Amino acid sequence: MQSPWNVLENLPEPAAQEQFLTLLQARGVHLERIVSHGHVSPPGFWYDQPQTEWVLLVQGTATLTVGDITHELKTGDSLRIPAHARHRVDRTDTNPPTIWIALHVTDAA
Repeated sequence: MQSPWNVLENLPEPAAQEQFLTLLQARGVHLERIVSHGHVSPPGFWYDQPQTEWVLLVQGTATLTVGDITHELKTGDSLRIPAHARHRVDRTDTNPPTIWIALHVTDAA
């Protein structure tokens, strides 16, 4: 049995890139914690992932654009991003950092 673990503790120091920590990996499922210290997508860059992604904002605020729609997210908000939906991160907080839980699911309905 594993001891309890708090997603808001033991945060990494700010770095050049967002920091990812895999929490669970199984067939067709990847769960991770993402820590963003003001990170955004590079100009002109869009994600286009083959799997569905569901994100939950655990701390902070963020702005995401999915297709032509911009979403302002606050702590507790979640968003489902369908497979191959073009999306980008336009803004994240620095202090405190933005903390996400991201669930990537292959072949999600």
